[in-house]
Amino acid sequence: MLRHETGIGGEPHPCPRIVLAGGGTGGHLFPGIAIAEAFQERYPQCAVCFISVGTRIERDALRLAGFPLRLIRSKGLKGKGFGAQLQSLAEIPVGVAQSIAILREFRPDVVIGVGGYASGPVCLAAWLLGIPLVLHEQNRACGLTNRLLKPIARRLYVSFPFSGKSCSRVRLTGNPVRAGFLRGNGKRGAHSGFTVLVCGGSQGAHAINQAVLDAMDRIGDRIRLIHQTGILDETHVKAHYCQTRLQATVSAFITDMAAAYAKSDLVVCRAGATTIAEITVSGKPAIFIPFPHATGDHQMANAMALVDAGAAECIPEKALSGENLARRIVYLMEHPEVLDAMASASRSLGRPEAAQVIVDDVMGMLIPFCETTNH
Repeated sequence: MLRHETGIGGEPHPCPRIVLAGGGTGGHLFPGIAIAEAFQERYPQCAVCFISVGTRIERDALRLAGFPLRLIRSKGLKGKGFGAQLQSLAEIPVGVAQSIAILREFRPDVVIGVGGYASGPVCLAAWLLGIPLVLHEQNRACGLTNRLLKPIARRLYVSFPFSGKSCSRVRLTGNPVRAGFLRGNGKRGAHSGFTVLVCGGSQGAHAINQAVLDAMDRIGDRIRLIHQTGILDETHVKAHYCQTRLQATVSAFITDMAAAYAKSDLVVCRAGATTIAEITVSGKPAIFIPFPHATGDHQMANAMALVDAGAAECIPEKALSGENLARRIVYLMEHPEVLDAMASASRSLGRPEAAQVIVDDVMGMLIPFCETTNH
């Protein structure tokens, strides 16, 4: 039941209880955090809870964002051998039972699935308990979990125009970004020199790291780097920059990506849906190096959408080299008019309102639902 609190002038207004289901990786988790922030901004007394498996990035990011995390057991199916898939299937009833217990205790008004294998048991439990279920899909093509859950969801919020069978429950919202990106407005911070942000996703990308090291050996100290390496390459990359005495800030994971974007003139990165959303809202030009093994090659499709709009360049990983990357970085550094045009095109593609649109639609759905169930 949707709860109400008394606002200014004694008028009641909703005080929703929200569960965000899933996460696992930054691409699924960060849009969920953005949606949670938008609910808290609109309804300061609302209660928010994340339910997932408790990966390192989930624990760290949710602790920093100030949202509680409840844990369930769940394992992925994709890319696993037959034996591992059987083990994953055996975990589903356990995860559903754990989810039912958490949902009964928390009593949410709605469960929002943000994708990833961890969202499946929670969303199924919500359906079994009669709790309204909505889904958010970050990528151009629906992931396996959201494809399976779509028939039981009241809404499917998509980040790209939906290419599947037309459905009245589908809403094109864009991919929500966290509040810090909305405050930055794409402006550069107070710093001198040409700055390149390198980020291969929340876990890093070894191929990008190696190409950037080679490129920097060729470019020298003409630029400054902010380099997110991932855990495995952090020590090696730091040692290389220290030895060559280049200007670089290196970390395994950047907690304040909005600030990193604000300080950068150019971004070298993968082309995941959340990265695309953050880049366009921040109004940054990019050189994309799509992950070649992404399902359906969706990262290449994401990248080419920005390339076709004049907002980015793209180097397929099979064509990636330090020489090639250095040549593109130097060209853009020496042609600021090209860089400015790319930044303008990037900003025009951003959807900073995405999280608020989702909040509006969820609440528009919940209030009639609660009035119906109360009579």
